[in-house]
Amino acid sequence: MDEIVVSVFGTGRAKQGEPAYVLAEQVGRALAQAGFAIANGGYRGTMLAAAQGAAGIGSTVIGVTCSAFKNSVANEYVTREIVTASLEERLRTLVELGRGYVVLPGGTGTLLELATVWELKNKGFLDGAKPIVLAGGFWRPLVDLMANDDPACPKQVAFAESPEQVADLLRKALHHES
Repeated sequence: MDEIVVSVFGTGRAKQGEPAYVLAEQVGRALAQAGFAIANGGYRGTMLAAAQGAAGIGSTVIGVTCSAFKNSVANEYVTREIVTASLEERLRTLVELGRGYVVLPGGTGTLLELATVWELKNKGFLDGAKPIVLAGGFWRPLVDLMANDDPACPKQVAFAESPEQVADLLRKALHHES
């Protein structure tokens, strides 16, 4: 049976020991324990942390890197690297690989990733069964703000307060039992 891949989005700026980094490592581990493979941007920060957590359980870690970043190399936990030529191709690849999505705290790059999957789902261009799980409360003010314009849009995302809840929501949504 093919592995179910979950794309994990988050910041490359988080450092070891910081709350976003710790959360990412725990989410990666929880996803792997639930039997999921993960895909992410393959570099440092929360990408490294989630990869480390997943790889520690023996899960597949797909790093979708971008050759436009001249001196960047995939982190050591990536078990399969997919090199893309542009940021747009990188994002498209992560969207296509994922059967579900986890959004960790992050900056404008993570916002772009969230906005992409959220809008594709809102407009029906993304399979409605593909869950978007927001880990922690970081994105709650944004979701509340967007609800002012479109009260239905928060129904397309789910909040998880713990790494275990992230994995549980994905397992239930994807009918995957480990």
